Amino acid sequence: MPVALGALFLVGVGLGVLAVARQGWRTGELPAGSRGLSAYRPRRDEQPAAFHFFFALYVGMGVAAVLYGAAMALGAVPPLPLR
Repeated sequence: MPVALGALFLVGVGLGVLAVARQGWRTGELPAGSRGLSAYRPRRDEQPAAFHFFFALYVGMGVAAVLYGAAMALGAVPPLPLR
């Protein structure tokens, strides 16, 4: 049962990250951490390099999490060592 929960968790997190990336692509603004006390949200029209870097990071990590979760559910990779 823990393998199924871990796989479901990874797929859910991956889909959530992909949803954030999709929303950022539609609005042209992605959450990317903080700059001091204010949020850092690169915009496509103001900072295209930073926006595309973080968009690629979100998509890459989301796809990786979904694929690893699916592979874990199929038994192709070992489960995460969660305690």
